Amino acid sequence: MLNMNLNMNTILCNNSASFPCTKRLKDKVAIVTGGASGFGESTVRLFAKHGAKVVIADIQDELGESICQELLSKYGNEHVTYVHCDVTNESDVKNVVNTAVSKYGKLDIMFNNAGIPGDPYSAVVSSSIENFKQVFDVNVFGSFLGAKHAAGAMIPMKRGVILFTSSVASEIGCGTSHAYTASKHSLVGLMKNLCVELGGYGIRVNCISPYGVATPMLVKALGAEKAVVEQLVCASAVLKEVAPTVEDVAEAAVYLSSDEGKYISGVNLVVDGGYSTTNQSLPTVVKKSMVKET
Repeated sequence: MLNMNLNMNTILCNNSASFPCTKRLKDKVAIVTGGASGFGESTVRLFAKHGAKVVIADIQDELGESICQELLSKYGNEHVTYVHCDVTNESDVKNVVNTAVSKYGKLDIMFNNAGIPGDPYSAVVSSSIENFKQVFDVNVFGSFLGAKHAAGAMIPMKRGVILFTSSVASEIGCGTSHAYTASKHSLVGLMKNLCVELGGYGIRVNCISPYGVATPMLVKALGAEKAVVEQLVCASAVLKEVAPTVEDVAEAAVYLSSDEGKYISGVNLVVDGGYSTTNQSLPTVVKKSMVKET
């Protein structure tokens, strides 16, 4: 009977969203850039739920402060801090890392999540050069700065986790903007290089590449209602009967940041329900053709 109870407890603990009985990030200190909305907000909430002390880094001050106060009232003991941070500004990024270390004594997890989509569906001949540069500044340069200053805090400890939010666009051509797609490919390359360098200090480096999720960023980029975006995402998905959510990315971040993922490094973890395994263009064209013929 004892073994049965232990096994059942293990099963329940495995579903961290529904049964948060195991503090998988207890005593860890994390920074989440872009932590005031979308994937970042969901990750902040789940990190805190699992016992981490979290620094929210964002330029959305009102949202960031609101989430911070909400989680402080829930978990107390100054478990969550908000710091204004433009990831393209090295002084801001350095300040966030210094704040985490000075307030909590260390830095265990750096989740470089902040990103922008760029002009959607712009043809290469009409693409804005300024927009292209802006996307790379935020998505790539900002993530590089986060990794640089996080590594500076982690190397003396001989441990740590650095994560990047990439995209399914890093695996296949999705028809997204050239700037966005190129920036997400760049993050995977940066991750692999950092994995080699920082592995010698016990620091793990990974990417998370989600499929389309109806985040505020995607909803704004598509110019449609959230419900409409969710319908489009589900209709084009390979894996049916389940809708992708921001929590799926947060769960991946918890796994990669926890001791359960202690030997996982240099991985681009694709959270796409199998979307990147196939090219759906031909089946779609065939189906449309068959409908017309009948």
